[in-house]
Amino acid sequence: MDEVFKALADPSRRRLLDSLNGRNGQTLRELCAELEMARQSVSKHLAVLEAADVVTTVRRGREKLHYLNAAPINAIADRWINQYHRERVSALADLKTALEEPMGPTEFVYTTYINTTAEQVWKALTEPAFTRRYWGAELRSDWRVGSPVLWKEGDGEFRDLDQVVLESDPYRRLSYSWHNYQPEHAAHFGWSAEELAELVKEKRSTVTFEIEPRGTEGRSVRLTVIHDDFETDSKMYRAVSGQLDGSGGWPVLLADLKSLLESSESLSPTP
Repeated sequence: MDEVFKALADPSRRRLLDSLNGRNGQTLRELCAELEMARQSVSKHLAVLEAADVVTTVRRGREKLHYLNAAPINAIADRWINQYHRERVSALADLKTALEEPMGPTEFVYTTYINTTAEQVWKALTEPAFTRRYWGAELRSDWRVGSPVLWKEGDGEFRDLDQVVLESDPYRRLSYSWHNYQPEHAAHFGWSAEELAELVKEKRSTVTFEIEPRGTEGRSVRLTVIHDDFETDSKMYRAVSGQLDGSGGWPVLLADLKSLLESSESLSPTP
């Protein structure tokens, strides 16, 4: 956490974070132009923010896009803000966001570091016995491009929610289309039949997992989740980012995945 506090101590770095908070996914050139700072200065500040994991990057062709990463801030909140106060802080933050940002974001990016191997991360993302342990649902597919991704919750049957594998590069990258709103979501969040009928009209989003081994021995992994192609002001975006009441979203899910992988020398399924 020392690196996080050091990164946040500099006003120029806080300006960079404010810029990304206003418009996430900017290139170095865009950040320089918006803040009227020299390229070398911005590069140095970004290097500090990336080292503290407060900013994460994603390659899009020749461009390198920069995103706020909530993982270290969540760790600080978990350490010093109890559950009761966190709900109050979250409510105020949601109100501030609603007042200041009439158009919601369309892309969610989250990075976490896990002390394990790329093979173990891939196994945890793709094998039903493992997804059940941290996701609460079993995902089944042959993980070939064009194949369906089936879901099973509890003692029910595997269901086809019209999700399809879009990219599959074992131990490196996995991408598939995301499911639409389901009746169980309406029951969980208290939506009426009319509200659900409107919500299912939203276009489908896509989730991508980027797996990058770190270190000389390959025993550390940088896992980045990119969930994008949302409509603006999407409830699905708010759900996966953990902003919708009653949803933990990717931050909670990835924390559970990290705990599972780091607590087991060999990732063995439970009976």
